[in-house]
Amino acid sequence: MKLNLQKPLVIFDLETTGLDLVKDRVIQISYIKVYPDGHEERGDELVNPEKTIPDEVVALTGISNDDVKSKPTFKQLSSKLSQVFSGSDIAGFNSNHFDVPLLAEEFLRAGIDFDFSKCRLIDAQTIFHKMERRNLAAAYKFYCGRKMEEDFEAHRADQDTEATYRVLMGELDKYAPGANEDPEKVLENDMQALADFSKVNDNVDFAGRIVWAEVKGQRTEVFNFGKHKGIPVAEVLRFDPGYYSWILGGDFTYNTKQVLTRIRLREAQK
Repeated sequence: MKLNLQKPLVIFDLETTGLDLVKDRVIQISYIKVYPDGHEERGDELVNPEKTIPDEVVALTGISNDDVKSKPTFKQLSSKLSQVFSGSDIAGFNSNHFDVPLLAEEFLRAGIDFDFSKCRLIDAQTIFHKMERRNLAAAYKFYCGRKMEEDFEAHRADQDTEATYRVLMGELDKYAPGANEDPEKVLENDMQALADFSKVNDNVDFAGRIVWAEVKGQRTEVFNFGKHKGIPVAEVLRFDPGYYSWILGGDFTYNTKQVLTRIRLREAQK
């Protein structure tokens, strides 16, 4: 099935030094950029994380410190990558929970304020979990009819990106209107519909420290942690202005600090 695209779709995957959005860094980024006319561009970069790759990550990915020591840093690649992702929708496997938030952090550390709000974020894992509830290897076998280890090396971003692309195409084939008898298992070949289906929470920032909630009949941003959990951010900024400084100086993601600063500036202009 050909993707129904109004603008390019970038399917991507990251390998990283770990799972901490604040402290860990990218060591490999791979992407497939699919254009509305069906043309595809592929990219794969090893990245110098400027920190030691833990032994367990080396064992998992096969990417060693020697492999990346002469490679460009993310900052050196950031301008090129920003151009790749700009003007596109974004897809991945578990991307809404990890890859997109970490990519946002890397862009901000490189001095690039990439506006992900202009991208529809499609997570093939969320679609899979809502439909079948398994992992990438099971998804590949289920939708592609083969064992993943028969076609790919495990835990490499380029391999996982290719597998994710095939899984997404398989999902659209399997859940196409009229393809099965279950009316609840239907997916439209439309990027907005897929992005809406991929959404599992109502985060304002990627880390979920600030979320959207109904307060007094209005949809507003509220804190989702700590002593002010459930209280509107704008209200907290008024009665506890030091909380803003505490977050900016704390161990929070750049994206969380960026979102909070935007809310603060918006409220100051009222």
